[in-house]
Amino acid sequence: MRLATLGKPILICVSLLGAHAAHADAPLALRAIMKDLGHHMQVVTDGISREDWELVEKHARLIADHPQPPFTEKARILGFAGSNLGRFRAYDTETHDRAVAVGKAARAGDAHGAIVAFQKLQTSCDDCHSAFRKPFVEYFYGRNGIER
Repeated sequence: MRLATLGKPILICVSLLGAHAAHADAPLALRAIMKDLGHHMQVVTDGISREDWELVEKHARLIADHPQPPFTEKARILGFAGSNLGRFRAYDTETHDRAVAVGKAARAGDAHGAIVAFQKLQTSCDDCHSAFRKPFVEYFYGRNGIER
């Protein structure tokens, strides 16, 4: 998740608090984005195992440059992240950079480099999920994981 644009002035975010209430029941676009990212990770795994470097490069780029949630949803995420925003954004940047490294290794046909870079990418994803997934789901969907 590239959330670099979350650093918008706080005044804008405060003005969007009404948008939070108005869209609190709407499904998050981020859920679909994360599902797509999971698919791309699976394709990269398959591509590495078959040494299909073109496929690996393509899907690594799709991971690195994944779509962003709409601005109003980013404002809601900002409300969730609060004082952890820097850490949240750092995970996103790290994931982007590591996906770029996977693509670069794949473009060079460097099997070992692609495997190492992909392992680092997976670790980055896992670290973010370990830190944020459970509280994120509870914040937006409640304890049972169903959208509120």
